[in-house]
Amino acid sequence: MALFNDFNFKDRKAILRVDFNVPLNKETFEITDDKRMQAALPTINKIISDGGSVIIISHLGRPKNGPDLSFSLKHLTNHLEKITKRKVLFADDCIGEQAKTLSKNLNIGEILLLENVRFYKEETKGDINFAQQLAVLGDCYVNDAFGTAHRAHASTAHIASCFSLENKMCGLLMTAEIESARKVMEETQRPFTAIVGGAKVSDKVLIVENLMKVADHIIIGGGMAYTFKKALGGKIGASLCENDRIETCKEILSKAADLDVEIHLPVDSIVANAFSADAKIDVANSDEIAEDWMGLDIGPTAAQHFTQIIEHSKTILWNGPMGVFELKPFQEGTRSIANAVARATKKGGYSLIGGGDSAAAAKKFEVVKRISHVSTGGGALLEYFEGKELPGIAAINK
Repeated sequence: MALFNDFNFKDRKAILRVDFNVPLNKETFEITDDKRMQAALPTINKIISDGGSVIIISHLGRPKNGPDLSFSLKHLTNHLEKITKRKVLFADDCIGEQAKTLSKNLNIGEILLLENVRFYKEETKGDINFAQQLAVLGDCYVNDAFGTAHRAHASTAHIASCFSLENKMCGLLMTAEIESARKVMEETQRPFTAIVGGAKVSDKVLIVENLMKVADHIIIGGGMAYTFKKALGGKIGASLCENDRIETCKEILSKAADLDVEIHLPVDSIVANAFSADAKIDVANSDEIAEDWMGLDIGPTAAQHFTQIIEHSKTILWNGPMGVFELKPFQEGTRSIANAVARATKKGGYSLIGGGDSAAAAKKFEVVKRISHVSTGGGALLEYFEGKELPGIAAINK
C-alpha cells in the first residue's frame, strides 16, 4: 500500500472512492447537509495540487431498480464545483464509452464525477468484472470512503485488486478515521470510558463485548438500558425492552464483573406516559417505572453520575444517544453527555464520537469542534469496534 501523503499525483488520473451519500431535499434535490463532501476536500485538494486530476466514484441512497433521478449524483455537481473551486464534469454512467472518453480527456486540475455506482446491482454484489470496468478509468486508486469500508462492494473493495500495491492507498479522511479508532483501541490512555446508547441491545451486543476487553467503564443509556434493568429484576413499565436479550444482558454483566469492568446503568430516568413531546413527564428510578409509563431519557442523577465518570477519563468513545434527544423534553441527558465529553477533551483526553445519531447530537449541542474526532462512518466504525475486518481497508493492503 502506498502512503497518500508521500504519493505524487502529477499527471496521474486518480480514481477516488468517496462517500457522498448526502441528504437531499426530495422536492428541489438541494443538499441539506454537505459534511461528507466537505470531509473529502483535503484528499481532493492534495491530488489536484500535485498536478493530478480526480475521477470520483460514490453511491447515493439505495436505488432499487437501476437509474433513478432522485438518486442521481448529478444533483451534487454544482455544489462540488462551488466547494472545490474547480471545473466538475459529469458522466451520465459510471462505466461505458462516455465515462472512458471523459476520463481519457480529463485535464490536470479537473474533476470528473461519475453517476451513482449503485445504479448497477453488480456494485453491491461485489462483481469483479464491474470493478474492472471502473478501474480502467484511472491509473491509481484512492479509497476515502470510510462510511462504506465495511462493505465488500465492487468500488470499495474489489476494485483495489486491479491496482498494484504502490498504486492504491487510503485517502486522508480514511487514514484519520483508522488512526482515531486505533488510538481508542490500541493506544488507550486510561481510564477509558465507552458510552454506548441507542434503542436496542441487539444492535450493540458485539461492540459491548469487544469493548469489555479494553474499557475501564462502560456507560449504557438509551432504550437498551431498560433491557439491562429488567435483567436485574427491575420494573421498567412500558419502556423499550428486548425480552429475548435479557439473558444476553445477564451474560454481559457477569463477564464485565469477571473482567473488572464497571458497567454503569442510569439510576433514574425521565419518564412519560406516551412517546410524545406533549406527554406527561416525570422523573422515576429506572427500575421502578410505573406500568403505563416509559423511560425516554436518563434522569438528572444518572446524568450527574455519568458526567463525573466521563470528566475523569483520558480516552472516551461515544456511540449512541442517551434518550430521544430529537424531542425537546428528552434531550437533556444526551446534552449533558455531549458537554461532558467536550470538557474531558479540553482537559487533555482523547474523544471519538461515532455513529450517525451521536454525530447528530454533537452537532445539535454544538460540541463538534471540541471533540478530538467525529467519525463519518457509523456502520463501519461500529464493525471496527466489534473486532471485524473492514473489506474496504483490507483490500488496500493486499
